[in-house]
Amino acid sequence: MANRPNPARVVADVDVLAADLLVGGDAREALDHVRSHSWIDLVASDRLLEETERVVATLADADLAAVHRERLEAERVSVDHPEEDHPALASAYRGGAAHLLSYDDALGSARAGLSLQPRVSVSIRSPDAFATLFDPESLYEAVEGGAYPGPDRDPRE
Repeated sequence: MANRPNPARVVADVDVLAADLLVGGDAREALDHVRSHSWIDLVASDRLLEETERVVATLADADLAAVHRERLEAERVSVDHPEEDHPALASAYRGGAAHLLSYDDALGSARAGLSLQPRVSVSIRSPDAFATLFDPESLYEAVEGGAYPGPDRDPRE
């Protein structure tokens, strides 16, 4: 992995992936920003998807959980990490992601930031903060270069 994270790579924690499917709201809005742009990657390990499938199956049903996992598997950039690692943090680290979306207040705390900073450079935000601050035009210019062409995918497909 490069020392500098890729600003066009995003990880969504289990809670955000499940909320995107089951609730919508700011989780869906944040992930729609990712899905609307072919040059932005959703990064996720198998373990992150397994835990998401388990949560969705518990809150809804196993069939919906399996279909959701299949969709995520098709959309994601896959990464591997040790089994004992936190699935979202490890996905961000191993996948070189600059952004981690989570509702877990402990992950986004100043204390967590201080302990993570020497190991991984990742911005941990709630989905509503990410959706509010997301600026595809400046990100496109920094990552791809040139004028921002606008979204190039339908996030609902």
